[in-house]
Amino acid sequence: MSDAKRPHTGRWLEDLEPGTVIHHAIRRSITESDNVMFTSMTMNPAWLHLDFDYAANETEFGQPLVNSMLTLAMVVGISVHETTLGTTVANLGFSEIGFPAPMFHGDTLRVETEVVSSRASKSRPGQGVVTFEHRGFNQRDVLCCRAVRNALMLARPTDE
Repeated sequence: MSDAKRPHTGRWLEDLEPGTVIHHAIRRSITESDNVMFTSMTMNPAWLHLDFDYAANETEFGQPLVNSMLTLAMVVGISVHETTLGTTVANLGFSEIGFPAPMFHGDTLRVETEVVSSRASKSRPGQGVVTFEHRGFNQRDVLCCRAVRNALMLARPTDE
């Protein structure tokens, strides 16, 4: 099946103008189970994520933190439907990632994405590189994750 005929909800290269901000519809509360499963699956033994007694009595937070890699994965994942689903060729990498505030069990993640830059590829006709800045906020509108990501995107098919 050609890319032009595949279902997509993502935006084409031409639709991703710098300065565009997308407020993603999906919000997600992060549960204790989410955090324990992700942390265990990635073989991260950090007590801060898994040991309630340690987190309550030995940290400044007084409770376990959500694994920051889970937060990052959810921020990017939530953005896919409205940015790159079916219109991306490849994730090229992250140039910046930051976690200015922690997420806790029960926090609800809200995500917005800003298009930082967009350009046609010089070597790959019909494709281009887009820089996204993904921002994740908790239910109190505190910025908890900021990630700058580059993606190789498809241009709008000529037969559409």
